[in-house]
Amino acid sequence: MTALGTRIRRIPSWQVTLGAALLALGFLIAAQLASEGPRIRYTSLERTPLVETALDLQAQQENLKQQVLELRTSIQQLEAAGQGGTAVTRDLNDQLQKARIAAGLVAMSGPGVVIRLKDSTLTVPQDGNSRDYLVSGQDVLAVVEELWLAGAEAVAVNGERVTASTAVVDIGGSVLVNSAYLAPPYDVKAIGPAPMYDTLLAAPGFVDFVRSRAETFGIGVEYAVLDQVDLDAYAGSLNLRYGRVDASPSPGAVASDAPTELP
Repeated sequence: MTALGTRIRRIPSWQVTLGAALLALGFLIAAQLASEGPRIRYTSLERTPLVETALDLQAQQENLKQQVLELRTSIQQLEAAGQGGTAVTRDLNDQLQKARIAAGLVAMSGPGVVIRLKDSTLTVPQDGNSRDYLVSGQDVLAVVEELWLAGAEAVAVNGERVTASTAVVDIGGSVLVNSAYLAPPYDVKAIGPAPMYDTLLAAPGFVDFVRSRAETFGIGVEYAVLDQVDLDAYAGSLNLRYGRVDASPSPGAVASDAPTELP
């Protein structure tokens, strides 16, 4: 046996085990260090773009938030403007409705009076004119005008609504109102305030009409005061042939009196 073998035999077994354990531990530490380096480098290399991406997304989010706030502000402004526009539209619609009522284009109901005009039942004298004993268009027109003056808001004759363009004309033994031929008796209906009939009775023009037509020629003038009078809307058309909207002439311009017919 050589000297080396003798020495090896003399090394205790626990020292051999400890040395092997320390050697294995050294390999493990070396392997860990070898793997830690790439991981740290990988993390340090990847963190920068991730942070940049996160910051970029945050900036985009802030930009979107700002856009949302701006849009909300715009919506609020539009809503405020819309409320004003709605008020203006409502006011214009109210004015239009009043104009339509005044023009007779809207059916109406309300308290009022009915004046019935009937042909006379008196015998016509030999020297008299038989037409004087019949209700004429002038009679109907006189009652309509007196009702307007008494405060009537709407008037109709035998269902024909009286408008600003209504003409009452005698045609033979009938009366033409608007484009309708009406036969007697003539019911002149009017909607207006409660004292309208009292005002009508006290009007000098109506008093003269009753005296000249009812008392002299026997024209029948009957009346009824009603809680509700129904008037249909004007069914005809309103065409202006000689009028047009003024285009706001410049100051000092002289308006022409000659009518201009629209094409």
